[in-house]
Amino acid sequence: MIKKILMLLALCGTVAFSVPSFADEANPADTGAAPAAAAAAPAATPEPPKMDSGSTAWMITASVLVILMTIPGLALFYGGLVRTKNMLSVLMQVFVTFSMLSVIWALWAYSMAFSEGNAIVGGLSKAFLAGIKPDTLNGVIPEYVFVVFQLTFAAITPALIIGGFAERIKFSAVLWFMALWLTFIYAPIAHMVWGGGWLATLGAKDFAGGTVVHINAGIAALVGALVLGKRIGYGKEAMPPHSLTMTMIGASLLWVGWFGFNVGSELAVDGIAAMVLVNTQLATAAAVLGWMFIEWMVKGKPSMLGAASGAVAGLVAITPACGFIGPMGAIILGILAGVVCFWAVTSLKGMFGYDDSLDVFGVHCLGGILGAIGTGVLMAPSLGGVGYAEGVTMGGQVVKQAIAVGTTLVWSGVISLILYKIIDATIGLRVPEESEREGLDITEHGEKAYHM
Repeated sequence: MIKKILMLLALCGTVAFSVPSFADEANPADTGAAPAAAAAAPAATPEPPKMDSGSTAWMITASVLVILMTIPGLALFYGGLVRTKNMLSVLMQVFVTFSMLSVIWALWAYSMAFSEGNAIVGGLSKAFLAGIKPDTLNGVIPEYVFVVFQLTFAAITPALIIGGFAERIKFSAVLWFMALWLTFIYAPIAHMVWGGGWLATLGAKDFAGGTVVHINAGIAALVGALVLGKRIGYGKEAMPPHSLTMTMIGASLLWVGWFGFNVGSELAVDGIAAMVLVNTQLATAAAVLGWMFIEWMVKGKPSMLGAASGAVAGLVAITPACGFIGPMGAIILGILAGVVCFWAVTSLKGMFGYDDSLDVFGVHCLGGILGAIGTGVLMAPSLGGVGYAEGVTMGGQVVKQAIAVGTTLVWSGVISLILYKIIDATIGLRVPEESEREGLDITEHGEKAYHM
């Protein structure tokens, strides 16, 4: 399979452009004067890049918005979905994962993702943030700001995985898995797509993280759910969310913070950022309606949980596409995301019988795949998109998108399985049955979310 993928790495030939020289028709005798003067003039020295204060201010704001997505956004969204006895355990897992991975990002993972290396992973030239100073720039923003913005992506992505194995995993196992996953899975995928690796060279498009974030986390969550097995009583006992109010608050914070996630990925304040803004809003709103109406038709009643899930599905699907498609394409993609992800969490999950506790695979992985492939289609100018690179057709771009999706699924799926097995063989993944029945809040952390 690897050989087949590598065979698709043929690059388009470069096209040379020549600028014709025009003589002054009114003064034919002067035809040699201008070229001679131009030849005598010294070559213009390009100005060094300068920091743009507007873009820098926005990127600092965008970074804070993504932090808002994670803590408290994702924590409350997930916390409301689990049972009361496991509320604090999920909050703790998200909160500490975000903290720990922030530090690891600065120590070595940023360098592995965004320094020069090979086609798969970067090197360690920027480990411990070596060589970065206050005046070091990445484009028109300080590199320190870029480091923090990318840190928020690197920290929220593994935190998404928590939803796949919620309510039955050891806290110590979570920490070991997250640290290893960031190092061996997230950093290489980020380098392949955004750091100049082979998927970037191939021409695959991922504006803000369809492959790097959502497919990457979604397949790891599914593997984790399968390795750990089902929760005790799954399919036999009712396991309703204990607080849909908190889930709705969390989903709303995710929606707000996602503008930092998507619009910030332009790394500047310009027209593309404005297009990403409107695309993100329209796709999310359309997905809410898509999920709500299909649920209304199938189940007879529209639910708050469905509307909140639809919002997340729309946010996921528009993430890879937001900088490449038009507003009408965003609406189409959002509606499709609501319908497809509803089917995944209600029918596909039951069909295969896996216990992905909070539907990370159904929403993030499948929503990310839809968005990644949909990007290749909706980029077409005839559909309102920005168009393709020279010589690339819709079919060709879809193939590139599919290769990126397949690479992410295989890389993350296989290595995640290895990491789960190593941790299970050493410290163990799953809590004892007695602890699971009592609840992880008490058995893992010695406290309760509520005292009534």
